[in-house]
Amino acid sequence: MKVTQLRFEGFIKTPVLWKEKSVYMLTQFKIEQKSLSFDIAIDSNQRLGKYVERFVSYQLSKDNSIKTIAENIQISKNKITLGELDCILLKDEKPIHLEIIYKFYLFDESQGKDPLQHWIGPNRKDSLVEKLDKLQQKQLPLLYSKECLEYLQSIDLNAKDIEQQVYFKAQLFVPFRMNTAIESSINKDCIVGFYIHQEELSQFKNVKFYIPSKKDWLMIPHTNIDWLNYDDFVIESKEYLNRKFSPMCWMKSKNGELKKFFLIWWET
Repeated sequence: MKVTQLRFEGFIKTPVLWKEKSVYMLTQFKIEQKSLSFDIAIDSNQRLGKYVERFVSYQLSKDNSIKTIAENIQISKNKITLGELDCILLKDEKPIHLEIIYKFYLFDESQGKDPLQHWIGPNRKDSLVEKLDKLQQKQLPLLYSKECLEYLQSIDLNAKDIEQQVYFKAQLFVPFRMNTAIESSINKDCIVGFYIHQEELSQFKNVKFYIPSKKDWLMIPHTNIDWLNYDDFVIESKEYLNRKFSPMCWMKSKNGELKKFFLIWWET
């Protein structure tokens, strides 16, 4: 359970990506980010998104102002799934449809012209803007579909009475020694590290390294692990890079300072 607790604490301490309605007019869900002991079983084989949803479910259950009505609601048409509503809840008796998102984005100024377009996934397969567009064009409109009407009637709710909000947390990484200003609507508290290309690694020959598993990406770096020296890290990390996968890594400098970074396979 200790590993799960460390992941949960990392999730809790991750800030929301923006505040109020500053991005795409999407309202961020507000809940107190208090420390809790995560004391229920959780399937560690779930993909990261579903794993985080279990953390959110637990967090909601510990807030007396919130009553969860339903989670992971499949909306179908002719036995074909159109999509899923992450959660419907009552907060201070007000019904809310909540979409839960937890992402890792890297700042690449070469991508797009709009500042929000600069944020991309570690492997360049997704981006912040793609996710925002999907929320606005597919996930949130699902609530107003004919197929969702019957479900809402079954729980005595009407779509027009339900407010839609997002719980969008993220860890952000910027280029090593970056001087560029970040777009103001983004919560700068989400910036937790940097990213570098493998050719830049040689400047870190005197530090120790660790490559956490993907679910451990949630964690705040700690020292109770088996650190790698520079040479072993280069060998181990190449196995990821050869598969065109950018691993998250931790480093520990000689003074004990811990840092989080992505080692990227793509050219900048």
